[in-house]
Amino acid sequence: MAADHYFTAQPASDDERRDIVVRLAGRDLHVQTAGGVFSPDHVDHATRVLLDEVPPPPAAGDLLDLGCGWGPLALELALRSPQARVWAVDVNERALDLVRHNARAVGASHLHAVQPDDVPADVRFAAIWSNPPIRVGKAALHELLRRWLPRLAPGGVASLVVGKNLGADSLQRWLADELAGSATVERVASAKGFRVLQVTASPGSA
Repeated sequence: MAADHYFTAQPASDDERRDIVVRLAGRDLHVQTAGGVFSPDHVDHATRVLLDEVPPPPAAGDLLDLGCGWGPLALELALRSPQARVWAVDVNERALDLVRHNARAVGASHLHAVQPDDVPADVRFAAIWSNPPIRVGKAALHELLRRWLPRLAPGGVASLVVGKNLGADSLQRWLADELAGSATVERVASAKGFRVLQVTASPGSA
């Protein structure tokens, strides 16, 4: 049987849960992961680069982990911004179930793990953090980013981590063209073969 893609909605592999310890928000957390989700054994290198380089999240407002997997970015956002409303979005139901479990384990009742269509249409995000699923292919990736980046609140910031060898520089150029007039796009960090791209919505953006 072929291995599940982490962007599969209903992974076919056994849902065998495993407990791991990860360092998030300055503390060691006991979390659950499982096969059929992205990076089930540890916080992957790209996500760690993003966590090391991204500015602190806003204290309030709506914050988004786009393509959340088992939830490292969402958990970091929730623990660092307890007054915010944190959204963890993924198409993978197993991943969302893991995020819900992990949120309960750390007492993050303000973390909501949902399918993309379950985020209310009027929500605008003060921050978006994402290790986007590059391997879904360029067309699907562009569709994903076209859907979510315009939902930044005025002045809101999206931070994306992308491998240099997976097209980070071409993605930066595409984002700059796509969002011209409504947001600025810049590379704010480069480490361990990854780029951190920052998209800042214009103060007057809708």
